[in-house]
Amino acid sequence: MTLSHHVAVITSDEQALIVASDLAEDFKRDSALRDRERRLPHPELEVFSRSGLWGISVPKEYGGAGVSNVTLAKVIALIAQADGSLGQIPQNHFYALEVLRVNGSAEQKKRLYAEVLAGQRFGNALAELGTKTAHDRVTSLSRDGDGYRINGRKFYATGAIYAQRIPTSVVDENGVQQLAFVPRNSKGLTVIDDWSGFGQRTTGSGSVVFEDVYVAAADVIPFQSAFERPTTVGPLAQILHAAIDTGIARAAYEDALHFVRTKTRPWIDSGNDKATEDPLTIKSFGYLSIRLHAAEALLERSGEFLDKAQADTHAQTVAAASIAVAEARAISTEISLAAGSTLFELAGSQATLIEHGLDRHWRNARVHTLHDPVRWKYHAVGNYYLNDENPLLRGTI
Repeated sequence: MTLSHHVAVITSDEQALIVASDLAEDFKRDSALRDRERRLPHPELEVFSRSGLWGISVPKEYGGAGVSNVTLAKVIALIAQADGSLGQIPQNHFYALEVLRVNGSAEQKKRLYAEVLAGQRFGNALAELGTKTAHDRVTSLSRDGDGYRINGRKFYATGAIYAQRIPTSVVDENGVQQLAFVPRNSKGLTVIDDWSGFGQRTTGSGSVVFEDVYVAAADVIPFQSAFERPTTVGPLAQILHAAIDTGIARAAYEDALHFVRTKTRPWIDSGNDKATEDPLTIKSFGYLSIRLHAAEALLERSGEFLDKAQADTHAQTVAAASIAVAEARAISTEISLAAGSTLFELAGSQATLIEHGLDRHWRNARVHTLHDPVRWKYHAVGNYYLNDENPLLRGTI
């Protein structure tokens, strides 16, 4: 895998999908090894960002491809199929770019979009431990002359360890949340590699500490207001999570097919010579196939709803997009966990050997699907259809 200082500029949806497919083939090769050894994917991310894929959501008027959300989700699913961690690392990058699109000034858009097209990666420092709920924030933004100072500690900071900027949720002196696009090399900013989750092991989702970190006023974008009116920030974040889980599901499914075809022995009671002829195995693969294809179809459908909401943003289009994405999140959660677990049931004991690395699919699915509880997706969907209740305006729906 060679590194280049040149950053490609992708100009179409078709090109984005071709590039993603090619990269996925490369990333798949050592994905089990990276997981087993927790080898952080610095070289792979250089290739990934220089491919131009991190800039595909930049609007055309700012020099990007402005791809559809259908394409964006497919790109993330392809990369996640190859390596679940590599699929998740850009999630908050695209989330921050959507906040920028919705709430940024013309100057902020021009400058930050240009950085992305030049190959810069944005991480995140959003969530915090120790607050009353997972939604609460206490990291502070205080005025200092023409700029601000940030103080606080974040966790689950996926991608921060690999980023050139770290979009950080902060609470200003009026109690209002802002999003500060903090340069990674800022004095007083420390990224700690303390992520120890048993899945998504190389996402770098550990801590970021801010000790009197200075940030220019031009790098602070309104954040809370993106959820005080109908915007597509929430469903955009969620469709990327659904794409990650769909990609993980596809990877587990494909590995299950390969293992059963090439290594698994038939169970004696089946009366068959090959595991592929076992009627109960065939039935189980039929069940997985249907659920996986449904997840992929709902992912594409939710992208179409999200495209419509971005083109014509109001309460009803945003609600419809949020619900469509929630449906995709619900089924992608189910199939990623089912495929990762059923793989072993169908492949047999030999599949549990460490050298195969097949346990990573279930571990990745189990950890990533905990991002926000899927049980509340079912509630939102049911309430929408039964009671005509639009979902809340949040980043989790």
